[in-house]
Amino acid sequence: MVKQISLDAWQIKHLSDLLKSGSDIVAKTNKPIVLYRQTLEEEDNSYEEIVCTLVHGYVIEQIVTSGGVLVPSFHQQSVFTIEEYPQELLRKSKDRFLEMMNFLDEQLK
Repeated sequence: MVKQISLDAWQIKHLSDLLKSGSDIVAKTNKPIVLYRQTLEEEDNSYEEIVCTLVHGYVIEQIVTSGGVLVPSFHQQSVFTIEEYPQELLRKSKDRFLEMMNFLDEQLK
């Protein structure tokens, strides 16, 4: 019997594998990898953005406000295991999912 796998399932597995490889590199270098930054709101010299980083074993999404006279502050932080993050990201944004997969493919060559 031939197993069939959906494109989404393959992409989730592929991104999970890339995140595991990146996590191993983070463990060796002790430097997190910034997966993406997205500005949500900008006013004068201050801004609010999402910063997504890969650390050893986890992906962290943080909403940060900083710039101008504002002291940088974290408004929200979500921590995902490497296994659960690809499904979460695919649910949020197919475009961001594909961008991250391409980014990690390039970075981990």
